[in-house]
Amino acid sequence: MNFFRHRLLGLLAPALLIAVAGCSPAPGGGPVEAPRPDARTAPLCRKLHEVLPGTVDGKRRSDPGPRSVYTAGWGGSAIILRCGVVRPPKMIDPKVATGDDPDAIPGGVDGVDWLMEKQGDGVWRFTTAGRRAYVELTLRDLASTDDATPALVALAPAVKKAIPEGIASMRH
Repeated sequence: MNFFRHRLLGLLAPALLIAVAGCSPAPGGGPVEAPRPDARTAPLCRKLHEVLPGTVDGKRRSDPGPRSVYTAGWGGSAIILRCGVVRPPKMIDPKVATGDDPDAIPGGVDGVDWLMEKQGDGVWRFTTAGRRAYVELTLRDLASTDDATPALVALAPAVKKAIPEGIASMRH
């Protein structure tokens, strides 16, 4: 049974999303490291890049540097997407699947399942689950986790169109 595929949350409840550290975009919105997806994942990420929306949560697209088809951004560093990232360690932790890990919570928004992790200082990391490529979304300066819902809703159609359901490659 795929736990992430069967657990859907309509809204991201603040009580469910608790802290873990991680790395992605540089603090303060500096350069963003582009993932290096494998040959199976790269075409999916390129397709996602083509279908991403021009605005997310009222923020215009402004891709981070250095430019890459594996990264995208909106509102400067407010919303950063990276496609083809490696699987987060928390995603295979049995405590997460049973709901016993307060640091990482699975959930879903509009048909896309996510592992949700708080990185600190109002920064949240969301990584897709149950898709053939891992897509990571970093949101900055959130007053509450409810503020993440519009971005996740806006990106769900592109993720569903470009990244089929399935098991992501373990190699990168």
